[in-house]
Amino acid sequence: MTVEKQGVVKVLKHESEILKNNPLGDRHIRDLYVYLPPDYESKTDANFPVVYCLTGFTGRGKMFLNDNAFTPNLAERLDKLIGDGTIKPMIAVLPDCFTYYGGSQYINSSATGNYEDYLTEEIVSFVDENFRTVQDKNFRAVMGKSSGGYGALIMAMRHTDKFGLVCSTSGDAYFEFCYFPGIAEGFRAMKGDAKSFMEKIWRETERKGKDDFAALNTIGMSACYSPNEKSELGFDLPFDLETGEIRQDVWARWLARDPVRLVEKSVENLKRLKLLFIDAGTRDEFHLDLGAKILSRRLKDFDVPHIHEEFDDGHFNIGYRQNRSLELISRSFENE
Repeated sequence: MTVEKQGVVKVLKHESEILKNNPLGDRHIRDLYVYLPPDYESKTDANFPVVYCLTGFTGRGKMFLNDNAFTPNLAERLDKLIGDGTIKPMIAVLPDCFTYYGGSQYINSSATGNYEDYLTEEIVSFVDENFRTVQDKNFRAVMGKSSGGYGALIMAMRHTDKFGLVCSTSGDAYFEFCYFPGIAEGFRAMKGDAKSFMEKIWRETERKGKDDFAALNTIGMSACYSPNEKSELGFDLPFDLETGEIRQDVWARWLARDPVRLVEKSVENLKRLKLLFIDAGTRDEFHLDLGAKILSRRLKDFDVPHIHEEFDDGHFNIGYRQNRSLELISRSFENE
């Protein structure tokens, strides 16, 4: 049996000025996991392209390295793909953008902190300063799944000065389909008190109910999409706390963050990308395959070059789709 050469995962402490004094009191000194490909240490005269990997809601970069008996983690996956020549050697960066509410969607918010700036203004330069990277946007990619896919799309629409290649797997899009069912379930689980619900979520000995994730997701998205510094919570929920009726003014603020709605104002940036790839499983439990289909149609309407694919699966346990993103990213690196 051939054993692939193994890359090395470095763990760095990064002290963020941007996250210091963030509104939730979340840590501003965070672990940054960086995968270095085999031969990085020996080929000291070589610089390497970089892929930034964004986790989904409730995730942080370290989770890409979870051990599983039957599924390779991201480092193992990269070792194999590089080892068999499927992809060229590259650095992978696994940032931590987790918050008290479960995530940041990789955007700035007065309710959570400026995680979009944290990623684009601090982490990218920190990595370039500490590792032998190719400091060119066309050799810097970003990929992610679910909320990480949403974050990747935000980078595509707003930060093409930093990222020239973007891959979104099951990324949040077309909010009517991906969020509406969960909003109703979340309303029931929250029982009109978001603050007490969050205290329950964080109690280690508390049993979590079947609709609790829906409530957490609704709170987390509200903190990102409808912040309100004048509100007691720091954000507005999208429903009436007594009846659950949708608050149309708040929902409109959510829709303004929907990638489908953002395409029109982002066309110029999107057309600068060297690669834009979106995919989703046709049985996605959050209907994100429909969101991807609608997003692809919108991109076509504005003549934005992209690749759209579907696969026969759901939303969970689809880490194998990372291979497809990494292969397309590597192919784009090679063609530069």
